[in-house]
Amino acid sequence: MQNLNQFLQLIDGYIGGSQWFVFLLLGTGLFFTIYLKFPQFRYLGYSLKIVRGKFDKEGDEGDTSHFQALTTALSGTVGTGNIAGVALAIHLGGPAALFWMLMTAMLGMTTKFVEVTLSHKYREKAEDGSIAGGPMYYMKNRLNMKWLAVIFAVATVFSSFGTGNLPQINSIANSVFTTFGVKHFITGGILAVLLAFVIIGGIKRIAKVTERLVPTMAVIYFIGAIAVIIYNYENIIPSIAAIIGDVFSGTAAVGGFLGASFSFAFNRGVNRGLFSNEAGQGSAPIAHAAAKAHEPVSEGLVALLEPFIDTIIICTLTGLALLASGVWTEKLENKFQIADLAILERSYDESISADKDKLSDFILGKTDLPKFAGELSVENGVIKEKITIIHARSVAEDVKVYKNGDLYTGMLPIENGHYNNNSKIQLRGKSLLHSAPLTTIAFTRSWFGDWGRYIVTIGLLLFAFSTAISWSYYGGRAITFLFGIKGVFWYRIVYVVGFFLASFMDTTIIWTFSGITIALMTIPNLVGILFLHKEMKTEIGSFWDEYRRRFPNEKVPGGFSKEQQ
Repeated sequence: MQNLNQFLQLIDGYIGGSQWFVFLLLGTGLFFTIYLKFPQFRYLGYSLKIVRGKFDKEGDEGDTSHFQALTTALSGTVGTGNIAGVALAIHLGGPAALFWMLMTAMLGMTTKFVEVTLSHKYREKAEDGSIAGGPMYYMKNRLNMKWLAVIFAVATVFSSFGTGNLPQINSIANSVFTTFGVKHFITGGILAVLLAFVIIGGIKRIAKVTERLVPTMAVIYFIGAIAVIIYNYENIIPSIAAIIGDVFSGTAAVGGFLGASFSFAFNRGVNRGLFSNEAGQGSAPIAHAAAKAHEPVSEGLVALLEPFIDTIIICTLTGLALLASGVWTEKLENKFQIADLAILERSYDESISADKDKLSDFILGKTDLPKFAGELSVENGVIKEKITIIHARSVAEDVKVYKNGDLYTGMLPIENGHYNNNSKIQLRGKSLLHSAPLTTIAFTRSWFGDWGRYIVTIGLLLFAFSTAISWSYYGGRAITFLFGIKGVFWYRIVYVVGFFLASFMDTTIIWTFSGITIALMTIPNLVGILFLHKEMKTEIGSFWDEYRRRFPNEKVPGGFSKEQQ
């Protein structure tokens, strides 16, 4: 497991975790924001009108309404990224990571507006009569780059697992186990059956499910997060100050948190921001392609709302709940994951500044420290040698060793700081938490007390399950593009099986794999929409010309009118 995670981290370091990918993502959003004169601010009010059907025409072709397309796309984005992803970003990069998540969302509103508009324009009908769309169709039909379309479609299939499948059920299973003690494979098995039932019905059944799930889960989660923030009201201002104040300096060590550099906060914030709202990834255009609309820009304006709702509202609430509650710096009792573990050969004391600096540099990857190799003597669960165990980027405390659920006595072989995953050995103790378990604990720090964990668990269950539903559709559309409609059945079988297996896989490995697949899908899409920047401006002009003709008494934003040119 550790070797696999290191291999995936190496790949991620060159792709999703690299600075060039971050700059490509933000740079594309910034370019279109300036080029199209800040549409995320100027057009936001019109987006709300179009969702309500203002621009519809009788006979508009499609399988879903604007609202259903919006909720389907939102169900694909509002998921573990809002609960587990925010917690992971803060765990890795400190409060400043939340700032970069929000910046990603603000620029991402424009990126999503552009990608959905262009993809909607070049959609097609599939063999079964349903509407098929997404970036692969504008790549094939407009750019005449079938090879790029194939790369994007293959990346979409992989990303359907890396974004919508594996991390979703893994987070659900972890949260359900933390809250109710239900074993991971039981949760995975039950939900895999439910998932199969829903996705067999195709986009129309998916749309009907998501249009009910999304509003319900949003209300439940909103109430829980607000309760935590208000209950810890004295920490609201310090939390906001930390988000802004640490942006360019990084976050110093505090509590069990050993610090984070500017580059780490920036990179992880942008990466998790993309995972949360998927702006630029090319997934939302697949959902919006099915919407009934005769004018592509109208559907692009609907999509513009998604990063605003998903990241600027929901992720901000999660981030403030985590920071105001203070749990992000606390060491809490948990079972250690091997991929998050390192055993150092000597004892380091966090209360000694020199030791703390060495540990901080080790955590940040600035330097290496000697790892233990040999055998550890364990008596009644207690390790006798003076060593330091790093878990979840923190110094673990009160560590006990278990085998098959019982306290272990005997020798524990260690190789390069890790023990054998097949030995049925389990380490437990106090360390920092991340992902869904951290948010679960944060929600207990309010008037709801322990009941708060149920809000996270229920919210995560609805969020993540709806995301898995939507991504099965995205992957299915990619399979349709590559192999035809007959390949979708076999894809769905593999998707459901993968969903079950991921319920008891290592969380860290899943998130690393996720970062890679997101980048592989995003890069060709960003390149494609940059090629079509002039066409995007022309489409906006056509839209506002029609809007002006149909609603002559309304004032519309200036610029881009073809009739006025």
